[in-house]
Amino acid sequence: MLIVLGGLPGTGKTTLARLLAARLGAVHLRVDTIEQALVRSGLARHPVGPAGYVVGYALAGDHLRQGLTVIAESVNPLCVTRDAWREAAVRAGVPVVEVEVCCSDPVEHRRRVTSRSADIANLPLPDWRQIVEREYEPWDREHIVVDTAGQTPAESLESLLRAATFPAADSH
Repeated sequence: MLIVLGGLPGTGKTTLARLLAARLGAVHLRVDTIEQALVRSGLARHPVGPAGYVVGYALAGDHLRQGLTVIAESVNPLCVTRDAWREAAVRAGVPVVEVEVCCSDPVEHRRRVTSRSADIANLPLPDWRQIVEREYEPWDREHIVVDTAGQTPAESLESLLRAATFPAADSH
């Protein structure tokens, strides 16, 4: 199964993806990690553009064809990127679950953005203005929404687990 987690920076995507990966024994594929590796290689500079996503689609396909559950985590701001993740699942012959992570409380969201630090060396984090001005297309198909506002990470994970059926989720 491919689980696609998207949403604006600072909403809790990475935290949720890590918790879900640990719960399911899944591969966590983080586009930020891929993009920063491309920058470190000297092949790209920030903003990286589509390269990180394209590498992510390919890696997801490889892992899915090996029978692994993959959690693909990225901002995923455009319909074209959402379609490409879905196509990776279709090509691998596996189901896909799409999840949008949001923080509906702008005060809490801004606090998260301004108080966090990068957990990937030299990864530039967007500031609040860059986040609110970022291009982010509305989702045009059914998907799960997890609103992390006012919730602990564990509560957000439980909300996601209630909203969807994942392999092995019931065995933990």
